Amino acid sequence: MTTETIYLKDYTVPEYLIDKTDLHFDLSADDTVVTTRLDIYKNSAYQGTDKQPPLTLNGEELSLISIAVDGIALSTEQYTIDKSTLIIHQPKDSFVLEICNRINPAANTALNGLYMSNGMLCTQCEAEGFRHITWFPDRPDVMSTFTVSLEADKTLYPILLSNGNRVDSGELENNRHWAKWHDPFPKPSYLFALVAGDLACIKDRFTTCSGRDIALEIYVEAHDIDKCQHAMQSLINSMRWDEQAFGREYDLDIYMIVAVSHFNMGAMENKGLNVFNTKFVLASDKIATDMDYENIEAVIGHEYFHNWSGNRVTCRDWFQLSLKEGFTVFRDQQFTADQTSASVKRILDVKMLRSHQFAEDAGPLAHPIRPSSYMEINNFYTLTVYEKGAEVVRMLHTLIGAEGFRAGTDLYFDRHDGQAATTDDFIKALEDANNIDLSQFKNWYTQAGTPVINAQTHYDAARQVFTLNLEQSCPDTPGQTDKKPYLMPIKFGLIGQSGKPIKLEGEQQTVILEFNQAKQSFCFEGISEQATPSILRGFSAPVKLKQNLSFKEQLHLYQYDSDSFNRWEAGQNCLSQVIFEIIEAIQNKQQIPALDNQLITVFESILTTTNKVDFAYLTLLVSLPDKAYLATQMQIMDVDAVCSAHKHLKQALAMALKPFWEQHYLALHKVDAGKSNKDIGERSFKNICLDYLMATESKTSIQLAEEQYNKAQNMTDQLAALTQLSHLDTNQSKPYLSAFYKQWQQEDLVIDKWFSLQACSSHKDVLGQVKALSQHTDFDIKKPNRVRSLIAAFANNNLQYFNAIDGSGYQFVTDYIIKLDALNPQIAARLAGTLSQWRKFDEVRQQLIKSQLERIKSSKTISKNLLEVVLKSLGKSE
Repeated sequence: MTTETIYLKDYTVPEYLIDKTDLHFDLSADDTVVTTRLDIYKNSAYQGTDKQPPLTLNGEELSLISIAVDGIALSTEQYTIDKSTLIIHQPKDSFVLEICNRINPAANTALNGLYMSNGMLCTQCEAEGFRHITWFPDRPDVMSTFTVSLEADKTLYPILLSNGNRVDSGELENNRHWAKWHDPFPKPSYLFALVAGDLACIKDRFTTCSGRDIALEIYVEAHDIDKCQHAMQSLINSMRWDEQAFGREYDLDIYMIVAVSHFNMGAMENKGLNVFNTKFVLASDKIATDMDYENIEAVIGHEYFHNWSGNRVTCRDWFQLSLKEGFTVFRDQQFTADQTSASVKRILDVKMLRSHQFAEDAGPLAHPIRPSSYMEINNFYTLTVYEKGAEVVRMLHTLIGAEGFRAGTDLYFDRHDGQAATTDDFIKALEDANNIDLSQFKNWYTQAGTPVINAQTHYDAARQVFTLNLEQSCPDTPGQTDKKPYLMPIKFGLIGQSGKPIKLEGEQQTVILEFNQAKQSFCFEGISEQATPSILRGFSAPVKLKQNLSFKEQLHLYQYDSDSFNRWEAGQNCLSQVIFEIIEAIQNKQQIPALDNQLITVFESILTTTNKVDFAYLTLLVSLPDKAYLATQMQIMDVDAVCSAHKHLKQALAMALKPFWEQHYLALHKVDAGKSNKDIGERSFKNICLDYLMATESKTSIQLAEEQYNKAQNMTDQLAALTQLSHLDTNQSKPYLSAFYKQWQQEDLVIDKWFSLQACSSHKDVLGQVKALSQHTDFDIKKPNRVRSLIAAFANNNLQYFNAIDGSGYQFVTDYIIKLDALNPQIAARLAGTLSQWRKFDEVRQQLIKSQLERIKSSKTISKNLLEVVLKSLGKSE
């Protein structure tokens, strides 16, 4: 197929802009008629050579009924139409364009544009879905006010929703009705939304800081109406937090959320009418885990925060995607940190970043947070744009300080309200508000890859001077070599021999160092003892840190570091070192070394000081490093050795500390499910104790898991126990898996969990089990959540068996990538990313994965979404 690469350097302003957009929908599942009226005018900023350029509109899978300008029908000579564009020849400087077209929502399996989900009609227009609804300049820098009229059968679609405020409604003949919505705030077409269906609603109110009364409404299918209260409270919490933290007040009279079961992403921030994946709305004590509750609040917060960082100020073009997404992820991370445990939230965010985004940075799909080119924009909804983008914003917050950052964002919102902005505009507002120069910092936006910092320290006892020497570099990435030095904040502290922090500047125990050269030294005077450096506190920059600390020094930080992140990090470094020593022994067929007594001593110290402790943080302190993250640290990933070494260390710690795991498990095990942060933390620690106890493979531990499963009164405990039981042989696990399915078969989100935990099982026939589940009556390839819960869960989270040496895992996932591409190219392309790291493996696996990529590439009907991922993975241009 032919594809076009879009380049940032080729950006030009639109030739025409739209003042008003009026839409009328005659809604039907398989034959919706869309009538569009656009008030169009020539852009005064247009600088092209053509005095009267043609008007080019985007449109795909549309059937034209009529087209007119200023009320006069156009002849076929006055316009050109093909599969993706409609071009009006010789338009006037100002005119009204009217278009009528047909679309078929029921046939839209790509879930892009207007489509059906369980009988409901709904939309997804980001990034380029609006062109599947009607012809339009479908780009984010064309902003317009929208007035939308919806007409439909009242029985099938009693609820008719769109952006903005409801301004009118009424009854029609033949059991039909209509509703009219108006959004007074100009927006690009990607923020348009429409929902029509038979939905139930819960309502609440919110009073803004200026005294405005806002109606809050959450719409779901009737059988889910009892699962919305947490989502509503999360929305209220988000609105209050954004006023307090960023001074942002909501602007419309109503804020609506609709939950749909078929959705390619987590949620969408359409102005005033957020469309959500059910996964991030529905919750109750019976069906939702503690993590579900937290994720729902975070995603609802994220989409609400977009009202300013994405809607009121949007992005000029899709290369600026991180302008709204990276900034808003940072905002939702801060929100969750304030609602829960800041230490735990920071660690969880970094764990995900390093396990997945760092791998993206190190592979063929690496790109800057502001890419310079793309073939398919949907492929750039990546961890780099979102999560690394958030880390870049966090560094700005650290460098400028909280007050300076707030002043900068206030200026940014005031300066660009109602505009389509760029990342340069964001940086300029921070510079102007704080009278600083951030030109070097912008390297973070243009350079791909994860920087590496080499740290060396020296202590001069005679002069009492402690010196920190830093050197930075960044490896080559596709299309980029010879990276320029970054400006980054390095939070630094010292831990004394007694375990107490040392004061560095005045009373400060942590200082922020501005590291902006290839090599740089920092000296600290008045240091009266040899101390252990605590570098990159709070993970103050998204880098890989290499330092010359001994195992003993790392253990010292693990036990005493006053920075919660670096204390956890020191523990992870110690545990990783032990695992890699075991891996080396396995690879060399040598005897596995005994567990270091010092490590056991530190673990005992942690496990015996649990008074007034944050149990959620304690859970992380005693957790082993992720296997996927460990594998990516190897020059050649040996997944079998990683999994074996990981299992061996867990068993060794489980046996050595068994009395402690048992003691804490029994002390914290409760059948009832409290909802406080303390209850949630205790539950998480209890369940990691169960995890260690199960590693002993004793009958007593299995009985504990069985008892917890049988008596569980909340999904967190039931699922934790079932996950442990799922790793047992089929005869032992099958009764529990069958019972769980029977109990929850009417709850889609719970069955997603049931599919997922089986896909992640560590027993040897897991692929056979996954294949059988793919034929299960409840598996639906057209439902993204179900695909993610089974196929993607196996590919992303079952390191050992997805990467089986016979290639069976690769072949199975590739089969589904090809099937999915014909139905939903976005989901297929994301799944294909699991094959992109093939160069990190041994030669046998390299050839196995490469052959599957070539197989996908040779497909005659491959989508441009999938083709881009495959070509980049193979290191080929088209």
